[in-house]
Amino acid sequence: MTAPDRVDAIAEQWRAERADLDVAPMQVIGRLHRLADHLREEVIAEYRRHGLGEGEFDILAALRRAGEPFAAAPGELARHTMVTTGAVTKRVDRLVASGLVVRDADADDGRGRVIRLTPAGRRVIDEAFAAHLANEERLLAGLAPAQRHRLETLLRAWGDALGV
Repeated sequence: MTAPDRVDAIAEQWRAERADLDVAPMQVIGRLHRLADHLREEVIAEYRRHGLGEGEFDILAALRRAGEPFAAAPGELARHTMVTTGAVTKRVDRLVASGLVVRDADADDGRGRVIRLTPAGRRVIDEAFAAHLANEERLLAGLAPAQRHRLETLLRAWGDALGV
């Protein structure tokens, strides 16, 4: 058995104060919140090592995984990164200023614009993504392969049940 943690202590305090309530859900949700906060900090720190924020990484990654010609319309980027087109514009502005993407005319619609990776942008995202995966591997190192698979299966099932 593992040693009690902060979530155990909080749950125990609630049991003492509200014995009429089942605090078991907070044993899962509380730990997920703590883990999510920690993981997000670790992931963002890796992005920063490559001169990127979370939003910039998301835009570059969406463009890179789209394949040649590594371009997409702003609306498409908004759908792939799950942010508003306004947020995409701000992110793209920063990436244009740093020379990692350019805005081009859409070949299919002369009035439209597409965002395209520059060669420098492709180098940055290729390096940052490889480092990101190594970082994720490091963060998962405390779990055996079977535990990782079981966790992935549980999280997928839970996400399906919640419709996310």
